[in-house]
Amino acid sequence: MLLNTIIAGAGVLLLIAAVVIGVTIGNTKNKVKKQGDGETIVEVGGKGMKTLIVTLGIVGVLAIVFSTSFTIIPTGYTGVRVTFGQVEQNTLPHGFNFHLPVIQQIVTVNNKQQDIRFESPITSETSERNEVTFQGITVTYQINPDMSAWIYANVTNYEEGLVNESLVASAIKTTSKTLSPVDCTNRSILEPNAKANIQKSLDEKYGEQVVYVNKVVISDAKFDQEYDEKIAKKQQAQIDYETQQIENRKNIEKASADAEVRKTQAQAEADAKRIEAQGEADANRTLSESIDQNVLSNRYYDTWNGQLPSTIVGEGSAQVMIPIGNNAVNEKTTEKSTTATEAPTEAPTEAPTEE
Repeated sequence: MLLNTIIAGAGVLLLIAAVVIGVTIGNTKNKVKKQGDGETIVEVGGKGMKTLIVTLGIVGVLAIVFSTSFTIIPTGYTGVRVTFGQVEQNTLPHGFNFHLPVIQQIVTVNNKQQDIRFESPITSETSERNEVTFQGITVTYQINPDMSAWIYANVTNYEEGLVNESLVASAIKTTSKTLSPVDCTNRSILEPNAKANIQKSLDEKYGEQVVYVNKVVISDAKFDQEYDEKIAKKQQAQIDYETQQIENRKNIEKASADAEVRKTQAQAEADAKRIEAQGEADANRTLSESIDQNVLSNRYYDTWNGQLPSTIVGEGSAQVMIPIGNNAVNEKTTEKSTTATEAPTEAPTEAPTEE
């Protein structure tokens, strides 16, 4: 557009210059020179000046006409050629494009990503029939470059009405009714589903591959006060539950640690007793292996109280003295034995013999 304006401006300046020069020459009086008795008329401006004026006029007109015979389509846009109001089906690429002055014109269509924002709240329901209100919805869309001519010819006020509020609101309501209250507040679930439903609505209205929905952003989703209170209680219950779970895990870990300590202590005590018993067993085994009959006899004599045993078992060097009963019994038994031994023996009385 800037180049067209420059060329047209140059053409207008040339025309103005031609007109100014022509008017100036026309208003200039012819100069007269007197030579003797005769007069000589000198005409101001010759054929060369007239040719210049005509040339400037023609070039000016051509510049103006040329400035209206082409259009430069910028990057990110496509062109639609219109001839006497009839839209051509072929889409013009970006760059330098010619058209017939006055008869034709080229309209540019934006094929870049565009954002359209809807501030009006959209009230709907969740799958559990909870009332929810969405607000601050932004739809990012893009027109297929190959379909620019079709959109210009078939969509009235396409720049503002291509993705309209009623279509978006319908898609948002359809989306919310398939989601639970929790999912309606989860943007990672809500926004992709809303995008899919908006794309589906656009495809049903304009056809597939005409308009692409690149992203949907929903800034806010609010429930009614009653549901908010329920959510707050549920969240608090969840927090309490998680806190209790943490406390339970701590108690379990502490009990496990205490049990492990007790197990370690018991194992240490058992190991100590086992080692002690093993040492005692080893000592007894060593002692048993080192004791013989002479050692036993010597130990017996070392602890003997001077009283003779009442029973001797064995023969020779293998004799073992075994005391029977206590000393009192032994003494009593000895006294009885001595008394019986010392008692006088009386001669038996002979019975009279009958002759």
